[in-house]
Amino acid sequence: MISAFFGDLLMKETIPKTPSVLLSTVPVAVLVVLLFFTIRVFGSDALGGPSQIVLLVATAVCALIAVVRCGVRWSAIERAVSANIRTTGVPIVILLMIGALSGSWMISGVVPTLIYYGLKILHPAVFLVSCCVICCLVSVMTGSSWTTVATIGVALMGIGTAQGFSAGWVAGAIISGSYFGDKISPLSDTTVLAASVTGTPLFTHIKYLMTTTVPSIGITLVIFTVAGLTRGAGAETAGQATELSAVLAESFDITPWVLTVPVVTGVMIARRVPAVITLFVSALLAGVFAVIFQPGLLVEIAGGGDGSGAGAGAIFRGLVTTLAGATQIETGNAMVNDLVATGGMAGMLDTIWLILCAMCFGGAMIASGMLQSLSSVFVRAVKRRVGLVASTAATGLVLNVTVADQYMSIILLSNLFGDVYKKQGYESKLLSRTAEDSITVTSVLIPWNSCGMTQATILGVPTLTYLPYCFFNIISPIMTILVAAIGHRIRKPARSGRE
Repeated sequence: MISAFFGDLLMKETIPKTPSVLLSTVPVAVLVVLLFFTIRVFGSDALGGPSQIVLLVATAVCALIAVVRCGVRWSAIERAVSANIRTTGVPIVILLMIGALSGSWMISGVVPTLIYYGLKILHPAVFLVSCCVICCLVSVMTGSSWTTVATIGVALMGIGTAQGFSAGWVAGAIISGSYFGDKISPLSDTTVLAASVTGTPLFTHIKYLMTTTVPSIGITLVIFTVAGLTRGAGAETAGQATELSAVLAESFDITPWVLTVPVVTGVMIARRVPAVITLFVSALLAGVFAVIFQPGLLVEIAGGGDGSGAGAGAIFRGLVTTLAGATQIETGNAMVNDLVATGGMAGMLDTIWLILCAMCFGGAMIASGMLQSLSSVFVRAVKRRVGLVASTAATGLVLNVTVADQYMSIILLSNLFGDVYKKQGYESKLLSRTAEDSITVTSVLIPWNSCGMTQATILGVPTLTYLPYCFFNIISPIMTILVAAIGHRIRKPARSGRE
């Protein structure tokens, strides 16, 4: 996205003095250092404002250098920032629709029904693979690995350890499944972020991800199947799963009819209906099913309504609250309470804020010529397809280690490599896919990364203990390089020519 405006900007503005590569690294270094300390101090709360402030500080440093050392006019920086922010209009609407969708899918009973039926397949002999599959389904439906791990993951962790599986194996299955959905779900903020900052249509990005994601999860499921059949003999029944299913059945009207919503959504995605329309229709359809099957929950969310009792006024109030804001349902089970809690549109505001601040930083880097200067290093150093993808994946992993946050890593990687991919004639979806394959899934494998710290704390398993068993997370970056070596579905539409 950022690099898309590079050519237009150069046509309108001439940079009096091109910054050196060393000088161009200063704003990036400031950003990395400040983010490192921010994540250390604020942890998972860093995205609620601290990271955004850091981005604006780095933007100020970049602008100061541009004006004082490079002679760039302030008006040029403003235009570049404005151009970047304009490109976020549709992604922001998509994020808001995703927030509404996540709330309506939960309260309508779509997600609870999928969890309910998923828990029915739990059996000791196939526990590990079932655990991974359940987390795949939940994370795809919720779009959040953190929510999946913190809710159903905690339950599965208890069941697995009670059945005699080691903590590392169970945590690895949970995390592998959870990050599958975090990587490909249209409800995932990292998926939307990777697509938006590279200028790739959301569903184009998701479809292209399947080339590397399907083989990675396939290999992962085979490993967990073999391990479960070897280790699962003689294990006890999963009483916690039964209890969780009972609570869901008591709290929601569990019915296969609500699965019409994801089926219709899948059909729209397959027919390439624009993302905004697909998400909007899906959210409204789920809202209709919520009114039909879960009216009591809507009344509870409305807090008793507006004096009309359980009538239309209270139901309407509950439905609008579900789409727009946070919801909390009392089920009598703390774990289920956390699972079914939603944030609605309001829950996406931190991500939107983050994207806007990132666009400010990217605009300043473009106007100053610093992004072009950094990109030129990669253009000169990387000439072949495999080397480009491998360098991108390696840089993504390094950013995860140094920046310690997957959101910031995706933004920085896209900024650094966007123009490189464009100049070499590759589609933006190759960059967005490589970013997801190398950043989203590996963030949880780093102990000091915000994801690694959070999941280790929630599951009670040290990062280095579960790391060897997170097969999906380990295989994904390897798979993206392998597919690049094969050249499957990698084209250069901008110009003809062979490697």
